[in-house]
Amino acid sequence: PLVSIVIPVYNGARYLSLAIESALSQTYKNTEIIVVNDGSSDGGETRAIALSFGERIRYIEKTNGGVATALNNGITTMKGEYFSWLSHDDMYYPDKIERQIECCTRSVNKKIIVYSHEDIIDESGRIIRKAEKYPSDKRPLPYVLLFHSFIGGCSLLIPRSAFADAGLFSPDYRMVQDYDLWFRMIAKG
Repeated sequence: PLVSIVIPVYNGARYLSLAIESALSQTYKNTEIIVVNDGSSDGGETRAIALSFGERIRYIEKTNGGVATALNNGITTMKGEYFSWLSHDDMYYPDKIERQIECCTRSVNKKIIVYSHEDIIDESGRIIRKAEKYPSDKRPLPYVLLFHSFIGGCSLLIPRSAFADAGLFSPDYRMVQDYDLWFRMIAKG
């Protein structure tokens, strides 16, 4: 299946090329990469970097409205069966998408969202905190998410149908738009 990697960016010239390169370097090749410039005010630097990738990415420019609106723009224009969020200052391991697609195709349940753990890196790309495997918890998932915040948005692979069921990111939330949507998705199964 086609995977749409959406990269929302605002004034991201410093790290954007690394994020795009990590998306282009995926071992799973059936991807489209959509860079959504959320009205950057950096004198065109973000735009120039994105456009330097030419036909290998799709570039969209919009008025600044926050990360939720940039993500929603990417979701509504994507062609893929799956959505993957990559922030402009993050990078994927080369086999991230491939491993997650394998997990989805092995699962009998097609209403599945896959997440992974995340390593935290510094501005030079050095790992400063290795991913910690979250211990199993028998309490309901919304409780565990709310109190332990163990899922990073950039680690997820989400089927397009989940947005049809639960809606898009709420632009009303500037900081917790991801967890608001995760809770709505959990409620839809």
